[in-house]
Amino acid sequence: MLDPATHVIGKCGGPDAVAEMVGIHVSNVHRWTYPRARGGTDGRIPARHHARLIAEAARRGITLVPEDFFHGTEAAAALSSAPRKREPASQMTQPADPTRFRHRHLLGIEGLSSDEIAYLLDRANGFVDMSRSRRKADLLSGLSVMNLFFEDSTRTRTSFELAALRLGADVINMSVATSSIQKGESLIDTALTLNAMHPDVLVVRHPHSGAVELLSQKVTCSVINAGDGSHEHPTQALLDALTIRRRKGRIGGLIVAICGDVAHSRVARSNIHLLTTMGARVRVVGPPTLVPRSMARMGVEIFHDMRQGLKDCDIVMMLRLQLERMHGTYVPSLRENFHFYGLDYDKLANAKPDALIMHPGPINRGVEIDTAVADDVERSVITEQVEMGVAVRMACLEAVTANLPWMDARSRA
Repeated sequence: MLDPATHVIGKCGGPDAVAEMVGIHVSNVHRWTYPRARGGTDGRIPARHHARLIAEAARRGITLVPEDFFHGTEAAAALSSAPRKREPASQMTQPADPTRFRHRHLLGIEGLSSDEIAYLLDRANGFVDMSRSRRKADLLSGLSVMNLFFEDSTRTRTSFELAALRLGADVINMSVATSSIQKGESLIDTALTLNAMHPDVLVVRHPHSGAVELLSQKVTCSVINAGDGSHEHPTQALLDALTIRRRKGRIGGLIVAICGDVAHSRVARSNIHLLTTMGARVRVVGPPTLVPRSMARMGVEIFHDMRQGLKDCDIVMMLRLQLERMHGTYVPSLRENFHFYGLDYDKLANAKPDALIMHPGPINRGVEIDTAVADDVERSVITEQVEMGVAVRMACLEAVTANLPWMDARSRA
């Protein structure tokens, strides 16, 4: 038969129709039919679009089956590893179940059970289509979410804002640069001041580890950690896990290599807690200066040779060099760091042929990852991670607010 992309595009009525069905630009649909040398995918449709295309085609009276997306015998293998079904979007209008996640705060992944993590991922998975279609729900109608970021952020703060708005909440973005904090007000006094305004959720990013937990002890609302120092970044780990699960169909049993500046990375710590809890095998890869021996106590394997660390991996998760947290020299030079530990196709060849490439952003091209690898349309899921961030943060906002004491009275009203 024709290559799978041309076959599916023809069945669905052409590139414009397919672009409308999956919500992407038509030029991206055309690229599926191009050879890899021209920036295409050799006639394969990226796996993240399969389920939506099948569903949208059914609504238009077109029959698509999983076998349509593969050459011959590839279909059988694909079916055996297909992701679990999504929770129907209609169910997302139903409130969260507070018995499945009993925490008023989300301060870290450490301490969460596999069932609690799975619940957050399931709820987030159900919010993906709602987020993509820009629909809104009234699950948090009447509640207020306050974003308090002591460090610069683009992806995290914006996605929390979008998540809250799509759930019907009111959002306040506090500017730390123009607040009383710059006049010398302590974190505790700031917490007491904000608490007096009666927000329902504080989303906090802070440069010092433990600061968010301290703040949570002084307020009556829910607190979500949006990253504290080098400690944890729980929602990043959850969106990474959702991306992996939607692409691979599972987390347990996968081999995940986390590469780069592990020593200063809160993303690495949260991912290690989550992935090991969910049954993945985790490796950390980097120079001895950036991968402390103490990491072994977290149940990971340590590699200082990039090629050995990537051998047979299912997931390659790159981290940037956090120069702002380094006090001293950790690498001889950026060029030498890329030579030994930057991800390019030569090093990637040691991983499995279908290994996914991840990065929490922002990307430093040519420092920790080669541009061609970062932009690989078939294997890189970096932009998909950003997309999953909104759905994951919707699930987290919903989950923590379900445990606020005044929400029980509201549900009975």
